[in-house]
Amino acid sequence: MNHTDPDRTERELTEALAALAGGVRAAPDAYRTARGEWLRRERRRRLVLAVLITVVFALATLIGLWVLNEAPSHPGVIFSGLASPQVGTQ
Repeated sequence: MNHTDPDRTERELTEALAALAGGVRAAPDAYRTARGEWLRRERRRRLVLAVLITVVFALATLIGLWVLNEAPSHPGVIFSGLASPQVGTQ
């Protein structure tokens, strides 16, 4: 069986990752580009949310007005205008 020293494995892995990371170079304007993209996505998300809220509010208002318009115009049983029984005073 091949038993490797944990310290040796860790050291070799650290060296390999350091060599790999050493070859990575960021573009000079990478942060500005990434931030610009993020801000565009954030503005678009907020715009979509505002439009969605407006549409839902408008639909709720229209449905409410439609329901009120569909109410019967003749007086119902509850609002028939009949006088309520008078309580006798003594």
